[in-house]
Order: sequence, then C-alpha cells, then structure tokens
Amino acid sequence: MQLYFFRHGHAEDAQAPEFDDFARNLTDKGVERTQAAGRALVRLGIKPARLYSSPRVRARQTADILASALGVEVLVREEVNFGFNMRMVGPLVSDINNEDAVMFVGHEPDLSITVSALAGGGEVEMKKGGMARVDLIARSPMRGILISLFSPRTLEVIGER
Repeated sequence: MQLYFFRHGHAEDAQAPEFDDFARNLTDKGVERTQAAGRALVRLGIKPARLYSSPRVRARQTADILASALGVEVLVREEVNFGFNMRMVGPLVSDINNEDAVMFVGHEPDLSITVSALAGGGEVEMKKGGMARVDLIARSPMRGILISLFSPRTLEVIGER
C-alpha cells in the first residue's frame, strides 16, 4: 500500500489576540502551489483510494484542491488533526487493499514524525505544500519504506502548465 502524506499549503499568519488557528485559510500562494501540486500528482499517476484531511480549514482547503485535481472525495477525520501519529494510520487503512494508495493531508510536526516512525526512524521534515510517500510493507506491526519526499518546489515544477 502506498501512503502519501501531504502537508497543507501556506496559510494565513496567526494574529493575536483574535487568533483562531482552526480557521486559518490558505494564502493565494498556498492555493496556487497546491493547484500546481494537484497537477503534479495527476502527471505522476497518483490516484488515492481515499483522501483523508484534518478538519482545520487550511488542511481542508488543501485537500479539496487536491481532490478536485485527482477526482476523489475528501474524508474529513479528526484523527488527521493535531496529534496525528502512526497509531492512527492503521485503523484508517484497515479495509484498504494492499495495491491501493491513501493520502493524508495534515500538519507539522505530526506528519514528519509519522513518516519517520513508519520508515524506521531518521529525520524527516515536511515543508508546507510538500509530500512524502511511504510504501507499507507490514501492517502488524506497521512498517514501511520511505520512497520519496517531494519539496513544494519540486511539485510546483512537475505541475507547471
């Protein structure tokens, strides 16, 4: 099974004291780069059987853009919100065939920690609008191999019109 981890695009800065982290929107740059990433994913032939998103606005907006490009549905799940980790992946993919792909759109540092844990350790840093692919090689205990780590700029270049 191919697991894709996509960090949400650039979002509005936190503004105190009225700061509401849950409601932060993507910036124009975040939207444009995510649209380019969506085109890149199509060119790379990525079509997840499921696309899970954190409920936070910036992640949901990112997931909606990617889902539109890929022709898939977004499933908003609290498990992909802050606190997402390797233990949450198993139940979300339990009924998915080993030949299929699943995508998670979420936040840092949780995505990097999850990718690193699945791949057996090592430092991983997910940039805003970046994506990692881990191929699952065992479900119990859950283990995988880090196949690729795409920077936002790489996805942007692949997705240029």
